[in-house]
Amino acid sequence: MKLVLLVKPIFLSTIALSIAISIVLLFPKSPSFREADPMARSFILWLHGLGDSGPANEPIKTLFTSPEFRNTKWLFPSAPANPVTCNYGSVMPSWFDIHEIPVTADSPKDESGLLKAVQNVHATIDKEIAAGTNPNNVFVCGFSQGGALTLASVLLYPKTLGGGAVFSGWVPFNSSMVERITNEAKRTPILWSHGIADRTVLFEAGQAGPPFLEKIGVTCEFKAYPGLGHSINNEELKSLESWIKARLQSSS
Repeated sequence: MKLVLLVKPIFLSTIALSIAISIVLLFPKSPSFREADPMARSFILWLHGLGDSGPANEPIKTLFTSPEFRNTKWLFPSAPANPVTCNYGSVMPSWFDIHEIPVTADSPKDESGLLKAVQNVHATIDKEIAAGTNPNNVFVCGFSQGGALTLASVLLYPKTLGGGAVFSGWVPFNSSMVERITNEAKRTPILWSHGIADRTVLFEAGQAGPPFLEKIGVTCEFKAYPGLGHSINNEELKSLESWIKARLQSSS
């Protein structure tokens, strides 16, 4: 079983992070009966990258085959269409504005657009928690621009969540935003994965994340992938599956 996430080039065009996924799945036969499931309901919110869409990312969930994910609800929303500065004002699916490509650790930030997107993510999380999901079983994950939004969303959420997973992302706000982060939010663990060969969101932008998080008291596990460009590979997603499994709370 192999999963390859491919990214279209961005030269004079969008940086639509479209995903070409080829998956071969072997489904075991369903048993005639099943024991009581000890796992509580969990929720995974996946935020796509610039120019992409939620439905294009849905095959990701098929890799999560462990029994712990039987009661998991997945959600793959699509970003609204907005003009994007780094693509000459072209309108495309975008959570907030990006001023330049490649993104570096010092790239300009669109904090107003970011906070608007964060509010929408928080509304989604609030709805799921109101439906009965334990906040400790809520996980937000995202790639590239979606990874940056993931980071902001979990850090600015007032409660401790199960975790936030950032793939090829960056810190999308200035240090002044730190004062908005609650002590409860600081207890939400972060998984950060980044390809060393990334030329769209430079590896240095990813490397700047963990020291920033550690300075404010947030636990971050950083994984670097040699030879990986601006994409997600199967190894990263299997690592994500194990990371979430280790943090899921049982119903007992």
